[in-house]
Amino acid sequence: MSSTQLSGDAATEASGAAAVPLRFEVAVLPVADVDRAKSFYEGLGWRLDADFPIDEHYRVVQLTPPGSPASIQFGLGLTTMAPGSMKDMYLIVDDIDAARDDLIRRGADVSEVWHGRGLGAEGHVPGRDPEGNSYRTFAAFTDPDGNRWLLQEIKERLPGRV
Repeated sequence: MSSTQLSGDAATEASGAAAVPLRFEVAVLPVADVDRAKSFYEGLGWRLDADFPIDEHYRVVQLTPPGSPASIQFGLGLTTMAPGSMKDMYLIVDDIDAARDDLIRRGADVSEVWHGRGLGAEGHVPGRDPEGNSYRTFAAFTDPDGNRWLLQEIKERLPGRV
């Protein structure tokens, strides 16, 4: 069972029938310069899964963050979204300080750590969650186009999440 899949009983109770598995595996990022974006994400240590130049108007690049079952794709002819318009995509980490240090060492401009609200500009209190609670400590960085990633520290999952 995946970490987000409901147990059989809960899935059946919610709809009256067993749910069909739906696996979120890829998000499309809008970028202005495909090679610059590819270099940035490879520099972060993300695995290059594919770089398919189909023709001069269509190219698909796919990379996967370390330890992630989901990937990102960008390229030519993939989306009409404006470069940098993806915001607040979550990267879940066990140790936000170690993740932040690693990303900075690899060239990302990562914010200081905060706790409180992850999304939005309000409700951010500097530093880690003082009680060390999962889900409450964050940092952020953007890629060269301005697509924004949130780091969220989760040491212990809520019940029902593996």
